Amino acid sequence: MKRKVIVAIIILVCHLLQNAVFPSFAFASITPNLMIVVASAFGFMRGQKEGLWIGFFCGLCVDLFSGGILGFYALLYMYIGFFNGYFHKLFYPEDIKLPMLLIAGSDLLYNLAVYFFMFFFRGKFHMLFYLKNIILPELVYTMLVTIVLYVVILKINQRLELVEKRSAKKFV
Repeated sequence: MKRKVIVAIIILVCHLLQNAVFPSFAFASITPNLMIVVASAFGFMRGQKEGLWIGFFCGLCVDLFSGGILGFYALLYMYIGFFNGYFHKLFYPEDIKLPMLLIAGSDLLYNLAVYFFMFFFRGKFHMLFYLKNIILPELVYTMLVTIVLYVVILKINQRLELVEKRSAKKFV
């Protein structure tokens, strides 16, 4: 129960940071996507099932506060968390290269999916413009923020696992 409450707090704090704080630090109206970092990080730290659920709630949070199509972002983030869970067996806490690569890939695929479903289907075929002015700058900005945010999420996850191991020993 403690893990669920702390993860919910992480999701809400990152959502607030993404929508209330980082717009003040926007470069050409581009802000980092912290929800991708949360969904991806928990996906490969905790596995497919937890990545799926955390991704779903990250996306649902975005859906509820964006006023767009309800469920679109929940589905995207859910898939991101789930597919990052495939790399759970390759996860080593001291290695930051794999998480950075996975988060970058997740952000790229997320933005391509958003372009495809939100713009391409509406007849807006300016893929190079979208790639150059939105996708790549957001990717770079998200990677810079990931260096700090990932370490914070990793430390919180390690602390929670330590507490869970201690409480499991009490019952044995």
